[in-house]
Amino acid sequence: MQAIKQRNMMVQVLLMIVTFGLYAIYWFYQTAQELKFKTKDEEASPTLWLILFVVPLGIFYSYFKYCEMYAKVCSEKIDKWVLFIIWFFFAPGLWFLVQRDLNRFAQENLTVSQ
Repeated sequence: MQAIKQRNMMVQVLLMIVTFGLYAIYWFYQTAQELKFKTKDEEASPTLWLILFVVPLGIFYSYFKYCEMYAKVCSEKIDKWVLFIIWFFFAPGLWFLVQRDLNRFAQENLTVSQ
């Protein structure tokens, strides 16, 4: 069983700056794995989505599939297309939404296990 990890937003911003944005790739993959676990979506492939980052226009497919998976668990029940547009035009906005919900899931899991 893979646990959902709680992450501090300020530390993430700092890591993003210190790594010149490379942390975003790590974050994308890790959170995609956590969303796959949360949604129980066996067809989701975070590894493939990560590989598609280097394929021209492949990143758009990766972002869309990520948004589609996040839409299934999003606390605001935002449509996958709206999430994709948010990511496309203001990525930090989606980053905040996803991490907020993942932190909530991590906290719920911590509370349940105690």
